[in-house]
Amino acid sequence: MAAKDKKDIVALKCTDCNKKNYTTQKTKNMKDKMECKKYCSTCKKHTMHKETKVK
Repeated sequence: MAAKDKKDIVALKCTDCNKKNYTTQKTKNMKDKMECKKYCSTCKKHTMHKETKVK
């Protein structure tokens, strides 16, 4: 059997309006914070989203 990877659930927050729009999974061995360009429904445009904690 294959070993299961340990994963954390993280939220992606818009850098312009600070609204949490997306959630995703991230493996425990990734040390850097995720950062990607996603669509923000509040801003109505593509903006950078950074990783934050999920409450």
